[in-house]
Amino acid sequence: MEYEVVIGLETHAELATVTKLFCGCSTKFGVEPNTQVCPVCLGMPGVLPVMNKKAFEYAMKAAIALNCKIDEFTNFDRKSYYYPDLPKNYQISQNYYNLGVDGYMDIGVNGTISRIRIHNVHLEEEAGKLIHPEEIGADYSLVDFNRAGVPLLEIVSYPDMRNVDEVESYMQTLRKILLYTGISDCKMQEGSLRFEASISLRKKGSDKLGDRVEIKNLNSMKSVLKAIEYEAKRQSEVLDRGEKVDRETRLWDELNERSARMRSKEEAQDYRYFPEPDLLPVLIDEKWLRAIKDTIPELPLARRQRFMETFALSEYDASLLTDEKILADFFEECVKVVNRPKAFCNWITNDLLREVKDRKLDIYNLKIKPKQLAALVEIIEKGTISSTIAKEVFSEMILTGKDPKTVVDEKKLAQISDEGLIEAVITRVISSNPDAIEDYKKGKKNALTFLVGQVMKETKGKANPKIVNEMLVKKVGA
Repeated sequence: MEYEVVIGLETHAELATVTKLFCGCSTKFGVEPNTQVCPVCLGMPGVLPVMNKKAFEYAMKAAIALNCKIDEFTNFDRKSYYYPDLPKNYQISQNYYNLGVDGYMDIGVNGTISRIRIHNVHLEEEAGKLIHPEEIGADYSLVDFNRAGVPLLEIVSYPDMRNVDEVESYMQTLRKILLYTGISDCKMQEGSLRFEASISLRKKGSDKLGDRVEIKNLNSMKSVLKAIEYEAKRQSEVLDRGEKVDRETRLWDELNERSARMRSKEEAQDYRYFPEPDLLPVLIDEKWLRAIKDTIPELPLARRQRFMETFALSEYDASLLTDEKILADFFEECVKVVNRPKAFCNWITNDLLREVKDRKLDIYNLKIKPKQLAALVEIIEKGTISSTIAKEVFSEMILTGKDPKTVVDEKKLAQISDEGLIEAVITRVISSNPDAIEDYKKGKKNALTFLVGQVMKETKGKANPKIVNEMLVKKVGA
């Protein structure tokens, strides 16, 4: 039987605030366990939470960026459940009055734009972290409460995705929006961004949703995609046997690339939500909403489109540049100095990214500045250096932050255009390569390329290749 896969995603993003959601404890990652805690985030009796305004505004920003409807009134609720990493035995979350509802996000898949609806965006507090010792025979677990109370944004999509290509684009697009708006650092390796997938199957052509299975423990986007493919296959085999898919939560086993049952799927009533009595409702007026809207920058999809239209870049180039806001900003600063968009695109997406990767540089703290790259492009166009030498100059600029002219002067890399000097080298090259001369005279054009290469090699790449080419043609063609 042919099935259609129906996929929805829940996304958890830790917000980039300095302090936790309801207390003043630090949110810094990687410090000694249980050193960033206080009576509030440990759930001691008699303490009262105080909401972090910055976290609430970050959540508002996300809801607006995802085109959600934001009501004037919102409130927090208690979500009751017991788990060792939740010291209060309840989580302060939002259920009855989500911050944002009925939004959407456009994604691009194979050149086509699709719209994925957002069910809701809400704010809640993060749980602590369980640490399970890896030594054989260990029969205990440890709890680190440093993470307990970190502001957490949950974004719930409708089940609008039908394949892993759409899911991947959804995750990438959402990550870019969160990064562009500065809401989260989205470091999946630190748990700042996590996804949970809900998957169900239905007969092709049917509009009735099947029983859904939720997959947890997905530590990377790659894991999400593998889990979806595995689960779709597993469910199709269950249905083909005439059995019913259990509505349940399953854990993804990354090592064995399979899912396993965790528990039956809980419903909202299982959490016994009720309004949080220790926090006041939040009223959002137009002035506040407008002020937050004004802080949202141009988002990646719109920026990509503008780059294609304004700078005549291909979709591929524009996508590479807008993948990271820092790269897109760098590009635009360059173009403001010298209007050579394609040249800057090539330098940034090829040379700059290669240097960043090879030298393991922090892309947010590069020594080279846009004006310096613009100056490099200018001296190439003026003929001061060749494009080959420019690579060497660029590499030095990345390391030292020096201007290109300084590097050229210090290393004596200026291009040789003196025909007298070039002719002397050409004479030597011709004399040393009689076979290549003979080949060229027999019509083998590659022989000329070889000779040009020999001249460039002897001048350490500094000879003007155009002049070298012209002079060689005259010499060997005579």
